[in-house]
Amino acid sequence: MATVDIILKEKIATLGAEGDVVKVRGGYAHNFLVPQGKAFLANKRNLKQLDELQKVRAEREAQELAEAEKFATKLKRLKLKLTLATGQGGKAFGSITTSDIAKAVADSTAGIQLDRHQIELEKPIKTTGVFEVPVKLHGDINCFLKITVTAGDGAEGDSEDDS
Repeated sequence: MATVDIILKEKIATLGAEGDVVKVRGGYAHNFLVPQGKAFLANKRNLKQLDELQKVRAEREAQELAEAEKFATKLKRLKLKLTLATGQGGKAFGSITTSDIAKAVADSTAGIQLDRHQIELEKPIKTTGVFEVPVKLHGDINCFLKITVTAGDGAEGDSEDDS
C-alpha cells in the first residue's frame, strides 16, 4: 500500500508531535488525518509552515516542562497516608494500587491530577510501612512520592449478623 508524507498539526500519541514530518498510509492520511485537521500533506507549499509549527511545539514543551517541575516540587513535599484493609492476624484483604494513589493525591492536593499510568508502581502494595513510589511527570522529570500505609480493620461488623 502507498505511503505519503504528512506534517502533523497537533500532538498525536502514536505518530509524533506538531511539526513532525511522518510517513503514514495514504488512506489514513486522506480519510482521517487531513479531514480532521490533525495534519496536512507535506508538499513544497506546506513545508514552509513547518517553522511556525515547530515554534508552537517548542512553546508547548517548555510550558509542559515548567508545569511538571512545579508539580514535582509539590509532590516531593506531600506525605500520603493510606489505609490497607486487614483482618485477624494482620493478613491483608486488599492492596494499594496506582488508582488508589492517584485518587489520594487528587483528594489531598488542589490542582494536581495524576494519571495512574504516571505512577510507576511495580506491583500493588500489600503490606504496611513507608514506601517511596516513583512518579514520571514528564520525559525528563521524575520524582518520588512518600506513602505511609497503615493497617485498618476490614473485618468490622462481620460477627454481628447472628440473627
